[in-house]
Amino acid sequence: MAGRGRAPRWIVGLLLAALATATAPVGCGAPADTDAAPADVQRVLDRRAAAVRDGSEQAFVTTAAPGPTAGGARAGARLQFRNLKAVPLAGWSYRVTGFHRSGDRATADAELRYRIDGHDRAPVVTGRTLGLTRVDGRWYVSADRPAENSPRQLWEQGAVSVVRGAHSLVLGVGQSRGALRGYAGLADRAVPAVSRAWRGDWPERVVVLVPASLEDMAELLGAPASGYRGIAAVTTGETGAPGKAPADRIIVNPEAYGMLGSFGRQVVLTHETTHVATRTATSAATPLWLSEGYADWVGYRGTGRSARQAAPELTRAVTDGQVPAALPADGDFGFGGDAGKLARAYESGWLACRMIAERWGEARLGEFYRTVGAHGKRAGAVETGLRKVLELSPGEFTRLWREYLRDRLG
Repeated sequence: MAGRGRAPRWIVGLLLAALATATAPVGCGAPADTDAAPADVQRVLDRRAAAVRDGSEQAFVTTAAPGPTAGGARAGARLQFRNLKAVPLAGWSYRVTGFHRSGDRATADAELRYRIDGHDRAPVVTGRTLGLTRVDGRWYVSADRPAENSPRQLWEQGAVSVVRGAHSLVLGVGQSRGALRGYAGLADRAVPAVSRAWRGDWPERVVVLVPASLEDMAELLGAPASGYRGIAAVTTGETGAPGKAPADRIIVNPEAYGMLGSFGRQVVLTHETTHVATRTATSAATPLWLSEGYADWVGYRGTGRSARQAAPELTRAVTDGQVPAALPADGDFGFGGDAGKLARAYESGWLACRMIAERWGEARLGEFYRTVGAHGKRAGAVETGLRKVLELSPGEFTRLWREYLRDRLG
């Protein structure tokens, strides 16, 4: 009989549908809005970013969770927006990188990308963790905080005040405008001083962040405050080739900086500005004695300070017959522990660079710096630079440096 043993087509269809359902992967039967939630949250963050770019406080606040159950999320969002409002931004965006949901609550991992107008070559990228709440079928931000191992941003510490200089942008929290103008004046003098010494392609402008305290400085760096006690300022930023260093920031420790006189403050700002200028020529191959020593050399250049005046800790060691046997290792520059050892490390690097400038000329010093950084990896970098630029072996250079210390400091 034709067709005997075959089930009707409608039965076959039911069997196939049942089979598909029975073998479907676990989770495929989850509600459709679970799959849509990450995209919905991305759209909320897109609106939040657009509100920042457009300067719309109301639009920013409406992305925050409404009602008292969110712990005052909208009041917090309003404060966050006002703290940030004065910062001149050329870009602000979020990208969701992770999503974890439990009912009407969720947590999103995201990258925040932003640029300061006229200063950042490329976006700064920092991790954020966002708490989210679903109300009446819509997602809202209930919390916005730094991701684990990501630093806080200046506007999370309070309302940001902004002062523009000829070559600088100074952003401060808890500082008077007069104080910020003082930092801008120092930075505006530092930039041309660095350009006279460093014949390289750099933007010739700097961003200076002035938090309210040492603890706040440490938060901006994502590190313990104890490591920066007594350090007047540091410079952040990626090292690498041009285009890879989008956002150097000079971050001031207002407590240590405030203890300096006018001369010391200028040296510090010029030193840190040098790091900004030399960033694209600095790499993992560059030892700290060279990068810090060169920055100090520029900082003291043209000031008329003698070696003994500018290197008191090393002077004491040399006059006591304790001439260093070798240039300082990177570990000697740690921001903690023995303050005298740290000072001697900086002074040693500075005098090595000063010796090169005096003996071979300032242009040769810059060439040596670039050659070492261009080596790409630490092993053999200094040796290559010494051989190509100064025609010396490491042993010969160390011997000349030790003699220089005895002559200038003894």
